[in-house]
Amino acid sequence: MPSLGIMTVNALACADTVLIPVQAAYLPVKGLQQLIKTIYTVKRRLNPGLEIEGILLTMVDTRTNYAKDIVLEVNDVYGKTIPVFPIEIPLSVRAAEISSMAKSIYDYDPKGKAAFAYMSLTKEVLAHGC
Repeated sequence: MPSLGIMTVNALACADTVLIPVQAAYLPVKGLQQLIKTIYTVKRRLNPGLEIEGILLTMVDTRTNYAKDIVLEVNDVYGKTIPVFPIEIPLSVRAAEISSMAKSIYDYDPKGKAAFAYMSLTKEVLAHGC
């Protein structure tokens, strides 16, 4: 679940936009509602220029119905009011290993599916002028 403490509020107060990564699982999606509520509160009280870039689904295991259901639920619940990126970051063991290697995904597994997805996301965000 996201940390909604003073550091998060301060970051949101200073940001122009926010991209919301959310793991394709029940509890992280449940926490998404509170995070969005916090973002709108910060927008209303501290930073009227704050915009939500979109929701990015991460650790998506497309082989399972569970992950597919989560993706559908996020799109159904939030997709009408908040953009949900069509690019999903796939579940990847190699991506999980990078934190212990102190490397970026591009250095550790540059040809992997997670690196490709993040590169596609970067291109998508840049193409829309953000």
